[in-house]
Amino acid sequence: MAIPLVIVVAAPRAASWPYLLGSVAIHVFYNLLLMRCYKYGEFGQVYPLARGISPPVVTILAAVFVGEHLALPQLAGVAVVSGGLAALVFAGHRPGRAALLAAIGTGLTIAAYTTVDGVGVRLSASPVGYIGWLMLLQSLCVPAFALVRRRDVLAKQPPRILVTGLLAGALSVLAYGLVLWAQTRGALAPIAALRETSVIFGAIIGTLVFREPFGRARIAATVLVAAGILLLNVA
Repeated sequence: MAIPLVIVVAAPRAASWPYLLGSVAIHVFYNLLLMRCYKYGEFGQVYPLARGISPPVVTILAAVFVGEHLALPQLAGVAVVSGGLAALVFAGHRPGRAALLAAIGTGLTIAAYTTVDGVGVRLSASPVGYIGWLMLLQSLCVPAFALVRRRDVLAKQPPRILVTGLLAGALSVLAYGLVLWAQTRGALAPIAALRETSVIFGAIIGTLVFREPFGRARIAATVLVAAGILLLNVA
């Protein structure tokens, strides 16, 4: 799905390539940790926890490495969004230790690649080219790792898995491409927090598709996330 982008659009500038390659490495670890999350814990719990850790960490990293300092309402918005996302985790039984550690590790890798890509895409002068090369290189690394470690399992996958993977690939290019474009337009921390509101839809999907409970506690957590979004948009 990334090949047409790297063929058609301008390549990123040389200054952005160290960040792009660093992001590729971080994304590989992110994918591996994310799969661990889904293996050990409920989708509706580990996904919000991983995504909820990212915004406050990005806020700190952006202040230290990019020099971005948020106004008080925006800081409050990041905190409220993250609090709401974290509340989703404990709306039900507490996840096990393995799931908890995997989710925390995933959240830290999300914060790392968000910050690295935020700097890299601004230096690239070609956000679409940056996302194309990022997805292409990352998409070579992950299957290569799978071929080395899980070749026998990979060979047995039915064709529908390939079709599902292609659809997910297209959605990944579109979704993260929009995130990178947004990072060229505004501060990293609010964008990271707004992006993580996807966990609301994740919780709904967990309920409808995986039959995981939603309940009043998760509804309250969703309201907290919405309140945080309002604060993020206070000028």
